[in-house]
Amino acid sequence: MNLKQLNYISTVVRVGFNISDASESLFTSQPGVSTQIRLLEDELETKIFVRHGKRITGLTAAGEDILRLAEEALVKINAIKQVGSEHHNEKSGTLSIATTHTQARYVLPSVITQFAQQFPSVQLRIHQGSPTQISEMTIQGEADIAIATEAIADYDKLVMLPVYRWNRYVVAKPGHPIFESERLSLEEIGRYPIITYDYAFTGRSSINNAFREASVVPNIVLTAMDSDVIKHYVELGLGIGILAHMALDKDQESKLQSSDVSHLFEDSVTNIGVRKGGYLRGYIYQFISLFAPKLTKEVVNGVVNGKKAPSPDQL
Repeated sequence: MNLKQLNYISTVVRVGFNISDASESLFTSQPGVSTQIRLLEDELETKIFVRHGKRITGLTAAGEDILRLAEEALVKINAIKQVGSEHHNEKSGTLSIATTHTQARYVLPSVITQFAQQFPSVQLRIHQGSPTQISEMTIQGEADIAIATEAIADYDKLVMLPVYRWNRYVVAKPGHPIFESERLSLEEIGRYPIITYDYAFTGRSSINNAFREASVVPNIVLTAMDSDVIKHYVELGLGIGILAHMALDKDQESKLQSSDVSHLFEDSVTNIGVRKGGYLRGYIYQFISLFAPKLTKEVVNGVVNGKKAPSPDQL
């Protein structure tokens, strides 16, 4: 048994049991991946994968246990490498952040600016995607931390650290009739074409739940992953927008008028997610504390080790 074999089985599962995709991801040949998997199965005297002919279709019961332990081992091995790297040079390296467009565009710039000034030798990498994608990136070690509103809580391989609560604005072209009401209702919003986030993004479930509970069927004509795209199509007059409050910079939104609708929707919570059992270099703790000052190294380690995470209101 060796680390290469453990990495191979983890990669095969991650790419949906496709040997060809796994070999491309691993920069090796398909026969090489298949051979190493069979050698591991022979050594363990058990089948890891379910096969139909030459095609792998899933994990056996034993394979599920082996995969879990293999991934834990890979996380620990990566942590050992990071420990060595940190003690060799404490203030250089890379910090990979997986996050959504809204966080990257509107929330993180000031934090990243401060961090870059404190750690000029650390290379920053920002990966954007849906909450599900960025959670997977962090679990697989492609990112050090995930920053998102939804999905992180659904992954038991991630530790969730709440950062802040937020809610929403309705935006439309100035003078739109929706602004005739000082305090909007869901019924009034539902009368107009709506442009908002894709189902996988930025608190969309809170929007869906609110309309469903009010027995209002919203006329959603366009969804997007990017707050700026939503605003652009609102400017074009295709509909009204429902946006996260942090995506509305009132100093720059001369083309849009807005109305706070936080009374209509449940608050959403932005979280930082880190891998369970993973190792965080010193400067990663510093980045987290710049983003949420009360999430000190002691607090983060406490949550990682099983303590209850503080609520956003405590931060």
